[in-house]
Amino acid sequence: MNTSLRFLTLSVLAGLSLSAFAAVPPGYPADYQKTIDAATKEGKVVVYSTTDTKAAGPLIKGFEALYPGIKVEYNDMNSTELYNRYISEQASGSTSGDVVWSSSMDTALKLATDYAAEYASPEIKHIPEWAVWKESAYGTTYEPVVFIYNKKSIPADQVPDSHAALAKYIAANAEKFKNKVTTYDIEKSGLGFMLTVQDSKVDPQYKQHLADMAKGGLTVQSSTGTMMERVSSGENLIGYNILGSYAEARAKSDPGLGISYPKDYVLVLSRVSFITTDAQHENAAKLWLDYVLSEKGQSILANQADIPSLRDDIEGNNDIKGMSKMLGEAPKPIHVDESLLEYLEPAKRLDFIKQWRTAAGK
Repeated sequence: MNTSLRFLTLSVLAGLSLSAFAAVPPGYPADYQKTIDAATKEGKVVVYSTTDTKAAGPLIKGFEALYPGIKVEYNDMNSTELYNRYISEQASGSTSGDVVWSSSMDTALKLATDYAAEYASPEIKHIPEWAVWKESAYGTTYEPVVFIYNKKSIPADQVPDSHAALAKYIAANAEKFKNKVTTYDIEKSGLGFMLTVQDSKVDPQYKQHLADMAKGGLTVQSSTGTMMERVSSGENLIGYNILGSYAEARAKSDPGLGISYPKDYVLVLSRVSFITTDAQHENAAKLWLDYVLSEKGQSILANQADIPSLRDDIEGNNDIKGMSKMLGEAPKPIHVDESLLEYLEPAKRLDFIKQWRTAAGK
């Protein structure tokens, strides 16, 4: 056999091998094999994400093991950077991400309204209706928003267990908490802004609670990691509106970090993902989104990345069923719908920030 023919034969066999290995998931349409084959030819999927690479690592590894002919080009950035980069690339006609996956639900949905491709994932039937927007944008996680505190400085019997209790506790100990309370800088963090808006919608006394929490002076940050580090070290003593998934992951190896789930209400964030209309690797993007929503992908998120699943069929308690059992009626999931866009209108956003700054004494 001449060299050219031998190379061609090996290439064909390799392609067949990859297609055979990447079988159609159970319950998926029979023609899904065409998507797998086309994705394998594309060879990669480009993901723009706010989920840090370390947390997403097991998910990426699992996807590439299931689809060995497809590599994940994963771009980890903060929510504001992701939004600005994506908008800039679209405006200039540059190559951009195939998939967007962001914890800043409002800005993600804003992008989705303009750039999301409609795609009815075979996994829709396994996730809540509130997590699906027009078969185009999908919530992918179920993450309670919590308080964190320094265990050495705050006795267990004094840990606030509601937003009202947190505000009252800080106001009554203003000297102790002088510049020791931390939360997101809502002008720099898209996630922080979105959570603050949701607080104002759920809590009728939000402005008063914010003013009380700011009695000693708020320290604002754009990074969850920075807030956790400062609370753990004692530089700050309390943090609020922190993603419970990150806090729980850190607390496993950080004995100084305590976590409190408020009993009055717990905002629940769901990272929003969509496939872009001009995705260069459209089929690989479909495989990635389906994998993230699948039982296999959600199990990896819940049990290896410590990010709670929005499915109810995941082994262990780190899913919507386990969270509901632990938190009762407190969870208030943030729906993936147009209500997220209300405060992205420039004048309304600026007015909200102004009111927040006044109440927070900033």
